[in-house]
Amino acid sequence: MDGNWRELDGLSVQVNEVMYVPSLETPADKPHPFVYFISIVNDSDENIVLHGRKWVVRESDGETTVLEGDGIVGQRPSIPAGDRFSYNSYHVVATSGEARGAFYGQTEGGDRFVVPIPAFGMQVPNY
Repeated sequence: MDGNWRELDGLSVQVNEVMYVPSLETPADKPHPFVYFISIVNDSDENIVLHGRKWVVRESDGETTVLEGDGIVGQRPSIPAGDRFSYNSYHVVATSGEARGAFYGQTEGGDRFVVPIPAFGMQVPNY
């Protein structure tokens, strides 16, 4: 993400649910998986396309991981004005932590935008 990015009035992100799902396969160094459910709500006057995302995951032990990439769950979703796009994915952590980030994309008119993802906690039970 470089250059002229702006927030788009009426575009927002809702974190609908975060669940600890210990049955998911995880790497040995990050054994705690959290599934999150997110909606990107387009209450603006413009049709948009999401191009990618950036996450910052900060664990309680101080480790910070930055994840950035093209697409949202393998897609570049188009969201018409007045509509929403919902999906779920997951983060894996070694300890409890917090995730926050942003989605970025472009309006039908060619303006580039960024929309923040509100922070949400990932609390490992009995940790």
